[in-house]
Amino acid sequence: MDFQTESLLRGELDSNERLLWSGRPKQGIVFRGSDAFMIPFSLLWGGFAIFWEFMALSIPSKDTGPVGLIFPIFGIPFVLAGLYMIFGRFIVDAKKRAKTYYGLSDQRVIILSGLFGKKIKSLNIRTLTDISLTEKADGKGTILFGQDNPWSSWFGGGWFPGMSGAQTPRFEMIADAKIIYNKIRNAQQVS
Repeated sequence: MDFQTESLLRGELDSNERLLWSGRPKQGIVFRGSDAFMIPFSLLWGGFAIFWEFMALSIPSKDTGPVGLIFPIFGIPFVLAGLYMIFGRFIVDAKKRAKTYYGLSDQRVIILSGLFGKKIKSLNIRTLTDISLTEKADGKGTILFGQDNPWSSWFGGGWFPGMSGAQTPRFEMIADAKIIYNKIRNAQQVS
């Protein structure tokens, strides 16, 4: 447990609660399975939007009248969405994970997050019935608390702002995922 994560989580504990583990998701830019689809799609979208905008701006406005003004304005939101999908979503995802902290106490699972504020998700250990583990060969993995949304593999990390808000609570991209999974199961048996 690193000191910063542990001290942040201790501030959220009740007086009779004991912290068993604290951690954070993998930091930095991360490529996910959904990027096999999203990278080509974002390049096509962004490329077409930038091409549209370039062509709309290159037509002299005296030849096109009001259409010469409307077409470039119409293309701006599409260019911005394309740029976000091409590289902005990676930056937002990395910043979100940089402000995410996970904790396991003898009574609950705690997820502290929030890009612009503080969001606390607390799940009672005794009422958790569906816990699943996805682990990679290096021991890193994700522990999911509940049934996963079938679209989450496509939109993992939130390829567009607000898309990841509907995700099932999880300890995402943590080191020693199997060990933490077993700690959760043991805490359930003791409770």
